[in-house]
Amino acid sequence: MQITAVILAGGRGMRMGGVDKGLVDYQGKAMVAHVLARIQPQVDQVIINANRNFDIYPSYGAPVVTDATDQFNGPLAGFQAGLAHAQTDWILTVPCDSPLLPLDLAARLSQAIRDSNTLVAIARSASGDHPVFCLLHRSLSADLDAFLNDGQRRVSGWQARHSPAFVDFEDEQAFTNINHPQ
Repeated sequence: MQITAVILAGGRGMRMGGVDKGLVDYQGKAMVAHVLARIQPQVDQVIINANRNFDIYPSYGAPVVTDATDQFNGPLAGFQAGLAHAQTDWILTVPCDSPLLPLDLAARLSQAIRDSNTLVAIARSASGDHPVFCLLHRSLSADLDAFLNDGQRRVSGWQARHSPAFVDFEDEQAFTNINHPQ
């Protein structure tokens, strides 16, 4: 199974005062650099989905793709951009503001795909589902386009249409989502 990781850095960062969360410093490096370092060894390719700071993101060495519209339509717009640009049949989406993501995320989600014969696998921990930590097949692209064209934006709402597999992770800290400067 060949996988392209799509780092979702296309949001407005409203909970952080409108800053680009992927570029926020975390322990001396931009959060996107932490995410890239953790996800790159797990996959065949990496794409960064961003909608601003086009002069900075290419310096991380991964292709940068934008949403299809300039409306900041949420994570599903990043999924859509990744599906449109990936060279592989599978994409693994991860948020740019979770610099501690699991080092075995791709392996465990792909095993769940094989075991359950589904097209979507989602990470879960004791605190709940983590729908943006998702492995999905490119054949779902047209359905995602239709969902977005209908004005829908809820990630878990779209995923539920495809009987996803859920993979339990014990390390709660791996899914820490940094939404505030402090």
